[in-house]
Amino acid sequence: MRLGAHMSIAGGVDTAFDRGEKVGCQAIQIFTKNNNQWRARPLRDTEIARYHERQAETGIKPVVTHASYLLNLGTPDDVLWEKSFQALLVEMDRCDVLAIPYLVIHPGAHVGSGVEAGLARVAAALDRSARERPQAQVIVCLEGTAGQGTTLCHTLEEIGQVFALVADPNRLGACLDSCHLLAAGYELRTRQGYEEMVAQFDELIGLSRLKVWHLNDSKKGLASRVDRHAHIGEGELGLEPFRFILNDPRFRDLPGLLETPKSKDMHEDVENLSRLQQLVE
Repeated sequence: MRLGAHMSIAGGVDTAFDRGEKVGCQAIQIFTKNNNQWRARPLRDTEIARYHERQAETGIKPVVTHASYLLNLGTPDDVLWEKSFQALLVEMDRCDVLAIPYLVIHPGAHVGSGVEAGLARVAAALDRSARERPQAQVIVCLEGTAGQGTTLCHTLEEIGQVFALVADPNRLGACLDSCHLLAAGYELRTRQGYEEMVAQFDELIGLSRLKVWHLNDSKKGLASRVDRHAHIGEGELGLEPFRFILNDPRFRDLPGLLETPKSKDMHEDVENLSRLQQLVE
């Protein structure tokens, strides 16, 4: 597995490689725009060129983009759905300019309309994005969630439903988060529980569609439905689930990315990556 972490793009998208290199990342995740705003500043030509240059120099790949948390493709509100859809196109376009292969999205929440209606809205947005961006190279990856409130896709069945609903599932991928899985009720802390989850994913979605792992410990327990990330080995998961994931040949070469809390000097990333590397057999 190619290990790394989410990196800031303060100062330009190209600066993420400087930060990733500093802490020893093999892969990184970034936002390509301000995560807290709908508006996206256009990428400058010099910034794009420098991005490609720094990626070649550092050898950090793949780069994964995480879409803004503002998007809600499952909403019954037509205005918010359209705004979210247009923002998705912007995210896809920026990924293609930067040759980023994977765009991770939270599917959104049904906000009371019901799971089936919410999943149908997500699938409709993904189908429309395929029609409006037929040449897009980026693979949109649905992230499994912890299941807070009415958020969609906290079960593997719901992720599988979206794949079943879209016209072309080959344009989609999936992202699993170790914290979210535990919070959603998947027991990863035993070998049996871990293998059952992987087998279920393979049956419902297909292991070839898994493109990204988020490696986060969880502050909350099994089936808590609460999304709170903790440092590796310091939360409810402990170390064993990460040992299972990192030594699973089915996930060789996939990016394994930290989204754990960190300070300005990023020493926590260094410590967490070291803990993960020590688990590789």
